[in-house]
This record gives sequence, C-alpha cells and structure tokens, in this order.
Amino acid sequence: IMLDANGLHNVRIQQVGGFLTDHYDPLSKTLRLSPSVYGSTSLAAIGVACHEAGHAIQHATNYVPLSLRSALVPAAQLGSYLSYIVFAVGLMMSSLALVKLGIVLFSATVAFALVTLPVEWNASSRAKALMVQSGIVTSDEAPYAAKVLNAAFLTYVAALFSSLMTLLYFLARAGLLGGGSRRR
Repeated sequence: IMLDANGLHNVRIQQVGGFLTDHYDPLSKTLRLSPSVYGSTSLAAIGVACHEAGHAIQHATNYVPLSLRSALVPAAQLGSYLSYIVFAVGLMMSSLALVKLGIVLFSATVAFALVTLPVEWNASSRAKALMVQSGIVTSDEAPYAAKVLNAAFLTYVAALFSSLMTLLYFLARAGLLGGGSRRR
C-alpha cells in the first residue's frame, strides 16, 4: 500500500528465508521480507515492512545519505574483514604502518555505521507517517508500531557505539591516542 501510494509499482515484494533478513534491495528494486514479517499482520511486522518500504521510497527520491551508504558498502565490507587481521599482524610485527592501515580499514566500518543512522531514522520516520496516512494502521495503533521502529533504530545506535569503541581501542593500543605514540 505504501509503495503504491508513492507510485512505486515497479518494486517487487518477496519472501526470503531466515530471521531478521528483511531489507530493500535497490539493485533489483525488491523488498525482501522474512517469513515472520511477510506472513504476519502484527504491528511489529507491519512496522518492519513499512520501514523497508521507506528505503524503497528513499531510493526512488534519490535520498543522498542512502546513496552515500550504498557507496560505502564495499569499503565497509573490506574494512570489517581485513582490519583486524592487518592490525594484529602490524602489532605482531611491530609495524606502525600496518597498524595504521588496519585503523584506516576499520574507519570505513565506522563511517558506514555513522551514515547508516540518518538512513534508518529517515526510513522509520517515513514509515511512521505513511502507514497512518495510507490507512495501514490506525492512529491508535501507530504508537505501538513506532515503538518497534524506535527499538530497531537503537540497534544501529548500538552498532555505531560498538564501532567507535573498537576504533578507540585500536587507536589506544597503537599508542595514537592518549598523549603519546609508541616508538616502533
């Protein structure tokens, strides 16, 4: 209903296996929903589905933070995979250059987590407003669906906090934070 109300008749909705696998795929213009969301009429499931529809609307309206996040995906994936290895090897070999490279690689993960916040907040904000405007939920039901969306958003805040703490650990362990650097 939300997609149709925004003229997005070309976005497909598809059920996918798994738990917490709900997402919008901008490459294939497909809203993919887990069985617990796709086959449910609970306010939580409706909130999640509308949130993902919010991402489709972001994509259709060229929402800049979504484009930036999409552009950061390869760097964030590479950084989250290699950073720990490069950092650890750098420490073992006493190579400040490798340690710094590990930190730079992990910084892409932090940047991705930071850019994700406005993307997720905006998708949820769109969902909160449009699910009432479209008649998907009543104004009495809206606060309950909003609680689910707010809780989901907090997981992204936690991910950013975790990434920042890891980055600070890397910096401190490398001697690049806290008043002096290690001699290597």
